[in-house]
Amino acid sequence: MASDFRPTGVLVPLVTPFDETGSIDLRSLEALAAGVLRDGARGIVALATTGEPTSLDQAEREAVVAVCAGVCAEHGGVLVVGAGTNDTRTTIARHEALAQVAGVRASLAVVPYYVRPSEAAIVAHFQAVAERSPVPLLVYNIPYRTGRGLGADALLELGVTDNVAGIKQAVGGIDADTLRVLAEASERLAVLGGDDPFLYPLVLMGGSGAIAASSHLCTRRFAEMIECGLAGRLTEGRLHAEALLPLVQALFAEPSPAVIKAALHAQGKLPTPHVRMPLVDASQPALDRAVAALSAANA
Repeated sequence: MASDFRPTGVLVPLVTPFDETGSIDLRSLEALAAGVLRDGARGIVALATTGEPTSLDQAEREAVVAVCAGVCAEHGGVLVVGAGTNDTRTTIARHEALAQVAGVRASLAVVPYYVRPSEAAIVAHFQAVAERSPVPLLVYNIPYRTGRGLGADALLELGVTDNVAGIKQAVGGIDADTLRVLAEASERLAVLGGDDPFLYPLVLMGGSGAIAASSHLCTRRFAEMIECGLAGRLTEGRLHAEALLPLVQALFAEPSPAVIKAALHAQGKLPTPHVRMPLVDASQPALDRAVAALSAANA
């Protein structure tokens, strides 16, 4: 059946805090989730790429989702859970398991990576998952990570697929396919920005919001920028976008989420700046640039 879920505003794809022993610090995760919701985020995404889900075991994944579900229930936030991987059987199983998660509104399901299926096969994959999922899907189109992207025809076909609520579009810019989807998709399909430098123009062209890793920092200003775009307050929104761009660039100067975690640690919001291998922690110069950009954006 068609989904009535249409996310808007900013959703923060939460990092996973680690303590000095390498274990997940669930208390810090809870505080971080509550903080971004208080600062204007409409919701959070658990187990998104930024949360390093491929480096978590099953018990850790379940613990992260449980904490995020509790925070969203307490603060009225939208909960989305990353549940996609590169094979269809496991992706369906992870979606079916969401029936046990209280309050989850949707999944974030990435295009299958590494195996490089055809575009038609990717559409069939998502249709099979949508048919079995207890929650609507947000399709994550990010070809620079997956090796395969979805063009406008495929995205529009998914846009009329039952139980597909939207797409997170992260194709490295606002290309012709993205513009065509924004122009031709039905109102029930939410197009969410996933490339942080382009969030504001995407909303101006018809996007409904963003899943933005950078919005761990300056959450309120990111939320205000998106609200300006949705409300047509162009000049005010542009000022936010221009102020936030140096921060976005600094946070992605090294593989995500290393710099984001380092900046959050510098703010006292995480117990360590650590990521799990094969990622490595942010360099000091990258952190210094992020801290300077954050200071300027807060000025």
